[in-house]
Amino acid sequence: MALLAQLKEGRLEAGCDEAGRGCLAGPVSAAAVILPEDFHHPLLNDSKKLSHRLREELRHIIEAEALAWKVAMLDNFEIDKLNILKASFAAMHKAVYELNTKPDFLLIDGNRFTPYKGIEHQCIIKGDGKFSNIAAASILAKTHRDELMLRLHDEYPQYNWAQNKGYPTKAHREAIAEYGSSPYHRKSFKLNVQASLF
Repeated sequence: MALLAQLKEGRLEAGCDEAGRGCLAGPVSAAAVILPEDFHHPLLNDSKKLSHRLREELRHIIEAEALAWKVAMLDNFEIDKLNILKASFAAMHKAVYELNTKPDFLLIDGNRFTPYKGIEHQCIIKGDGKFSNIAAASILAKTHRDELMLRLHDEYPQYNWAQNKGYPTKAHREAIAEYGSSPYHRKSFKLNVQASLF
């Protein structure tokens, strides 16, 4: 099924999505993207349904052709302070605030959002598989976060973030049990190896 370009034609809409909410380490990342109304790419889809190679290819296309885009991150300390849901919304707000073009309307992936002052929004469940601008935001949020986790992997290779990107794999939890947590781990999350896996 082809993705929809707009919820309402003629309106400047920004798609918003996040990445890294379920991770044990690293930041939560959020993106806001305004695409041209006539933007179309046959491979554009929810980032979780794309290979790493395709995500990277689409990232460059989106960044080159979007009317405006921004990626914002909140680190693990801010996540521990706010909680992960509030931190996800705060990252989205930051991305929207930093756009060089103010949108008229926000399309939010998911079923909850803290309203952004002065801009109406609508939550779309599984929106990253329905609207091009949300799919684009999901790709930018994911690829920018993955890029950061590769850099953090060089600091702490024992957790294998190059492969798991901070998600709670069995091997990641076992590494925490063996080496303890790093300065990038979210202390408010259950890090121990006995915790249920996502």
